[in-house]
Amino acid sequence: MDKPESVDAYLATAPAHWQPLLESLRELLLQTELEETVKWAFPMYTLDGKNVIGMIHTKGYAGLWFNQGALLSDPAQLLVNASPEKTVAQRQLRFSSETELNLELAAAYIQEAIKNQQMGLEIKASSKAEMVIPPQLQQALDQDPALAAAFATFTPYKQREFCEHISSAKREATKQSRLAKDIPMILRGEGLSDKYRN
Repeated sequence: MDKPESVDAYLATAPAHWQPLLESLRELLLQTELEETVKWAFPMYTLDGKNVIGMIHTKGYAGLWFNQGALLSDPAQLLVNASPEKTVAQRQLRFSSETELNLELAAAYIQEAIKNQQMGLEIKASSKAEMVIPPQLQQALDQDPALAAAFATFTPYKQREFCEHISSAKREATKQSRLAKDIPMILRGEGLSDKYRN
């Protein structure tokens, strides 16, 4: 699927049953001081260049994600951490149908997120987390100086992405398969998620 160039294009490709809900959420967001843009193929709403709120639809739900959602008071206990093992700050506000959408409640979450951003409140991912290079990748780095040199040019974040991509596989065969796909990217200087970044 092609990456949408605009929010209108994103909404046009959404399933018909999600479009009214997404349009209602967009209307709420456009009434704020947030600036509308598209990042990572999703509608994103920013303040002073900082990502605050994104819009999403999947097969099972549509809604908003808050980049610093863990800081929201969440009085209705609706926020979801989509990846508890990886995600520290981001939270999602999901709706499984248009009738479930409470615009007043959604507006309250949006306003709190904006206020938190204006105050500079932020949860930062720990940079002290030690990166563990999986043995499969370490062996390849030891055997190929060009690969080791290319890997060393990546930021710690991008190095960690490659490490987690390989080590998160449960089977050895899958780890080897991922390594085989990652090596050419490393040699070309491409990060694992570069194609998703603007």
